[in-house]
Amino acid sequence: MARNIHEQPFDEETITKLRIFEIYTQEWLPTMIMGKPGQTICIFDFFAGPGYDIKGVPASPIRILQQIINQYGNILAKKTRICIWFNELDKQKYEQLNKAVKEFISTSSELQKIIKYHQLSYKITNKDFAILFPEVLDIIQEYPTLAIIDQNGIKFASEEYFSALCSAECTDFLYYLSSSYFVRFGEEKAFQMNLKIDMERARAQPYKYIHESILQQLKERIPFNSGVKLYPFTIKKDSNIYGIIFGASHIRAVDKFLSTAWKLNGINGCANFDIDNDVEHSSPNLFGDEMHIPTKIERFKKKLREQILARVIRTNEDAFLFTMEEGHIPSHALEEIKEMKKEGLITYNSRSPLVNYSAIYKDHKNINFSLK
Repeated sequence: MARNIHEQPFDEETITKLRIFEIYTQEWLPTMIMGKPGQTICIFDFFAGPGYDIKGVPASPIRILQQIINQYGNILAKKTRICIWFNELDKQKYEQLNKAVKEFISTSSELQKIIKYHQLSYKITNKDFAILFPEVLDIIQEYPTLAIIDQNGIKFASEEYFSALCSAECTDFLYYLSSSYFVRFGEEKAFQMNLKIDMERARAQPYKYIHESILQQLKERIPFNSGVKLYPFTIKKDSNIYGIIFGASHIRAVDKFLSTAWKLNGINGCANFDIDNDVEHSSPNLFGDEMHIPTKIERFKKKLREQILARVIRTNEDAFLFTMEEGHIPSHALEEIKEMKKEGLITYNSRSPLVNYSAIYKDHKNINFSLK
């Protein structure tokens, strides 16, 4: 039986999870709001909880509302309509959530104003996710949507929901998964009925990689007509491994999530701990450079360099897309490409390699890398 995380103050790992939800919402909202004027965008928080922990630390619903306040001016200027749906199955938590959201809105003149102007609407429901999700799927598929599925356990880690989210072209999702449970119970019938995972294959990697191993198998099940990309963020608490699966089809969304992840952990951008022992590997090796084990960032830079020298990567757009695919941020590519120019290996007709979304897709600045 899944534990009730709201019976005690949020621990550090839960705060990390909430920070990912919050920072990504902070990145997602202005991108959507500053896009097409007058469009409708949606946020679904399917397992919203009571709104606060027992010490008054805000959970995802309050954090989402705060980010909407931060975009108040843009919402009015662009006439954006935002629809929010908070859901909580537990009756007591639902009542607490209902009270928390309404009280928070009552203290915000900004939220009250955009509600008055019909630019913000919200629902708070008390439904089983298995019933609610099919009811709102048409909305998710029609409008640009951010879906947060923060379930505690694995009951709703179903291929049915996963496939539906992957098929929604304008939906970004953050899917929290209790990955450790698969190690303990993954071969049981109840688990396999929800999400069939090859546990022998998943256990082939060290236990700390179980979240990434599960995600790798999910990647292989993305519908063939879907352009969605999946990325992990592993969360370790004591001996347990949890994690977030981020999914989106638009490259801008991927860029935003990776920026969020690397803000939280500048060592690896994919976990709340040093999952690859990069701190140890970054220290000088007593046996010389030949015995040095490269860090994640060093491995990426080496691979990028090889791809440029092999003429697989020829432009700043090629470099940007490669960086996203590898789960890194543009600054890592920028550093290596500048270094290659400094070493006289390549040249390009610009002061900067311009490996970033805005330069490539908004300003249409194309840079070619030429070998010397």
